Amino acid sequence: MVAVLDAWAVLALLQAEPAGPRVRDAISNGDAGISWINLGEVHYQLARRQGHREADRGLRRLLSAVRAEEPDAALVLEAARIKAGGGISYADCFAVATAKRHEAPLLTGDPEIVALPGEVEVVDLRSVS
Repeated sequence: MVAVLDAWAVLALLQAEPAGPRVRDAISNGDAGISWINLGEVHYQLARRQGHREADRGLRRLLSAVRAEEPDAALVLEAARIKAGGGISYADCFAVATAKRHEAPLLTGDPEIVALPGEVEVVDLRSVS
């Protein structure tokens, strides 16, 4: 994978936020990936805001463009190790663990991930305009 996305990045893309074009570029420039845990997070966020039909449509569009990775035992345990350090949601731990597994930068604007010391390379999308 050339980049890993978290829910924050995907929602920025799907909701046409300022960081959206940067996420679109990352997807179109190569093999971008995301954990199915983070896809679930995207889906429930969209369902709450726009309804289940729109959430399903957004998920289908995304799956045609990125590689979705199912969590295996090693990824679950790495996410648990990261979570044990505190300060980050369990779903976010899967984004970090996925990026770490693939030695790929993690695109996000989530302040908890941005503040996480040294686990992976983080591309902070909050400053993108």
